[in-house]
Amino acid sequence: MSLPVILAVDGDLAGLASVEHELLDRYARHYRVECTSSPTEARRLLAELRAADEPVALVLSGTELDDATGGELLGEVRQLHPHTKRALLVGWGDWGFRATGGAILEAIEHGKIDHYVVRPATPPDELFHQAISTFLLEWAEERRTAPYAIHVVGDSWSGRAAELRTVLEQCAFPHAFCLADSEEGRRLLGAPPAGAELPVVILPDGTTLVNPSDVELSRATGVAVEPEDSEVDLLIVGAGPAGLSAAVYGASEGLRTLVVDTRGIGGQARSSSLIRNYLGFPRGVSGSLLARHAHEQAWVFGARFVFLQDVTGLRGAEDRLVATLSDDAVVTARAVVLATGATYHRLGIPSLEALSGAGVYYGGAGSEAPRMAGQEVYVVGGANSAGQAALHLARYARRVTLVVRGAPGMSHYLTRQLAATPNVELRLGTEIVGGGGDGWLSQLVLRDRASGAEKTVAADGLYLSIGARPHTEWLPAEIARDERGFVLTGSDIPRDRSWPLAREPFPLETSMPGVLAIGDVRHGSVKRVASAVGAGSIAIRIVHRLLDPDTTASAEDVTELRSA
Repeated sequence: MSLPVILAVDGDLAGLASVEHELLDRYARHYRVECTSSPTEARRLLAELRAADEPVALVLSGTELDDATGGELLGEVRQLHPHTKRALLVGWGDWGFRATGGAILEAIEHGKIDHYVVRPATPPDELFHQAISTFLLEWAEERRTAPYAIHVVGDSWSGRAAELRTVLEQCAFPHAFCLADSEEGRRLLGAPPAGAELPVVILPDGTTLVNPSDVELSRATGVAVEPEDSEVDLLIVGAGPAGLSAAVYGASEGLRTLVVDTRGIGGQARSSSLIRNYLGFPRGVSGSLLARHAHEQAWVFGARFVFLQDVTGLRGAEDRLVATLSDDAVVTARAVVLATGATYHRLGIPSLEALSGAGVYYGGAGSEAPRMAGQEVYVVGGANSAGQAALHLARYARRVTLVVRGAPGMSHYLTRQLAATPNVELRLGTEIVGGGGDGWLSQLVLRDRASGAEKTVAADGLYLSIGARPHTEWLPAEIARDERGFVLTGSDIPRDRSWPLAREPFPLETSMPGVLAIGDVRHGSVKRVASAVGAGSIAIRIVHRLLDPDTTASAEDVTELRSA
């Protein structure tokens, strides 16, 4: 197999020479490095690589954004090589005229570039290589060739193979899927699949699992499914951004912390292909990567995790709270943080539900997006997660149609970027009422909500990010909820509820003393990752107040917590 290509094109000959030196010095063993000062030559090379089906990992271009000859080069790359990462090369100090923040943002919004890289300075330039290696890792993960990728081989895209991929997705493990009768499937299985029980999971160390249960797969990947300790200081129910934040701050401040989640890490944020407005990540960050890093950070501080377990009961017992898990294990805690989040509503159309994993997906467009290359794809939803999914899919699909029942409620930067993406179409006031396919999605039925007119359209992929239902049905009656099931906290708790303590409940505290609620599960919460993470840190401050009854919060503390 030929080496993947890194291509650099730059009219600044001195800059090109420094880029070429650094690329060859660091990457020549595993990548084919090509450098040219001519956009025309770069286009020719990209076309030849496409014709030969040779992979292109990264294209760096130093041509100016408004240059009619080379400025469109990076934008054209995606047509030939949809997986390829693209970065604008800029010189240090050029921000004022060659690559202002506004010009870079506009180029990103119009799909011309992924980000920018500052040309290398005195070698070795580790900042330059940090940017390059990040691009290469993202490219490898999207192509399912990243280190430690897990392979799933099945006889169908749906069914048990789809369920196993969901488990791996929820635990943020890089993974790839192929059919058993494909060339890749036969290579991985090592023999014709006739008579073999499928699906098969092949781990990076060569271990093969034949049709494993969810628990067997989780244990094989090192994921805990039973709690190590039955007594902890802090029990966090839910491992989305809010729960992971609470785990990081709780464990780092010395609390014995246990996190329990029935699925995995990241919650709904895990399905976001690119969160561009999260503080500290100028290039954006995928929800899956953010979840993996937060999980690792909390674990290093001492937090422990249990997955594939439901918390089925919660009650008070003297000065402790007692939680029952789905395997009948019991955990006692001094404080509990509810961060169970919410899940997308199901369509409830049997013909489409039967194709879950075979063209129909709930959540974002992470692992399956590359399969949509050149296809007709539909995304349903009007919030940020749907907009992010549409933009990610537009990199591969021939056309992406965003279907919204009412008016979209996403961030301004997303609406601008969607409007600037030529292969994204927006259909407002529309809903999906039918569809199906023979083993894979092939068509959808759309209904105009105003006229009632229905239309059948060809479709190869459907991604749904609609509505939200909180995971609160298991909570005891003592914990007050609103009419939609979201947990009431602090001043939102009805005054007719029995509150057993002399003090008022803290802002994030539920009507059961010692139990807090944060993130999407809480009534009135802001549905943003940054808000969830902030709530996690604030919750730990309140937990310290709860665990130290001799400490009285000052007026300033209470005001700060309420405003947060």
